[in-house]
Amino acid sequence: MPELPEVETTRMGLLPHVRGQRISRVIVRDKRLRWPIPDDFSAQLEGATVNDIFRRGKYLLWECVKKESLRKQRPHGFVLSHLGMSGTLCVLPASTPATRHDHVDIVLSNRLLIRFNDPRRFGAMLWIPAQGTPHPSHPLLDTLGPEPLSDAFTAANLFKLSRGKSSRGRTVSVKEFIMNGHVVVGVGNIYASESLFRAGIHPIRAAGKVSLTRYQKLANAIRETLSDAIRAGGTSLRDYVKTDGEQGYFQLDAAVYGREGKACRTCQTPIRLIVQGARSTYFCPHCQH
Repeated sequence: MPELPEVETTRMGLLPHVRGQRISRVIVRDKRLRWPIPDDFSAQLEGATVNDIFRRGKYLLWECVKKESLRKQRPHGFVLSHLGMSGTLCVLPASTPATRHDHVDIVLSNRLLIRFNDPRRFGAMLWIPAQGTPHPSHPLLDTLGPEPLSDAFTAANLFKLSRGKSSRGRTVSVKEFIMNGHVVVGVGNIYASESLFRAGIHPIRAAGKVSLTRYQKLANAIRETLSDAIRAGGTSLRDYVKTDGEQGYFQLDAAVYGREGKACRTCQTPIRLIVQGARSTYFCPHCQH
C-alpha cells in the first residue's frame, strides 16, 4: 500500500502539470471505488481550475477554483483522492487510450490528463464542497494526527499519548502505536520498521514503556526516514509507481524491511521477521532493545 512518501512523491509529480490548468472534461468509467464516486463529481470539476494540490496524511487534496469562487476569495471545493492499496495517478497525453482498471480521467486544458488506475478499487476520488474556510473538513480528515514532517509532531506529544488514560495506549506495541493515524499520520508499515531500527527501539516494546528521551530519538528517526524516502521517490513494492510510470527506489536502501535472515548493516546479526497485527515487522535483535 502506498505510504506517505509515495503519496508525497505523487503530489510533487502531479503539481507542475496541473497547477493553473482548467479541467476541460472528467470521465468516470467506474464509480465503484472504496467509497462510490459522487454522481455530481464530473459536473463539479468541469470548468474549474486546479489552484494547488496538498497532502494530508495519505490523502491528496486538489484545491479547485471557479470564477464565482474567486470573487468570494475562497475555493470552489476539493477533490479528495486516496491511492488505496494499488492505485496510481499518472500524467498522460490526453489522447492516450484507456486500459482495464482506468477508472477516472481528469482532462486538462494543456492537453494532458490525470488518470486514476486502481485494480483493487480500494482507492477513492471524492468531492468536498468549500465550506467558507481555506481548508476542507471531512470525516476522513478531521481526526487525523499531526503531520510527521511538521512542527506539530513532537516527542513530547508521543510521550503524552503513550501515557494516556486508555490501557490500550499504554500496552500497545510502539510499532502499532506510531502506525496509528490518530497519533501521527503516514507512518506505514515499511517506514515504522525502518524508523524503529534507526532509533534502536525494539518493535514489540510497549509504547507506555518508551522514555521521553527515546521518543525524541524515534521522532527524529521518523522524520529522517520519511524525508530520505521522499528524496528516493518512495518505495515500489507490488503496484506503486510514480506519476511518470517509474518506480521508487527507497527499498534498495532499507536497513531492515524485506531483509529477513540477511546481515544487519550495523552489527552483522541476522535480521528477524515477526508478525504484528497481521503485518510483517523486520528488526535487528541486537541493535534494537
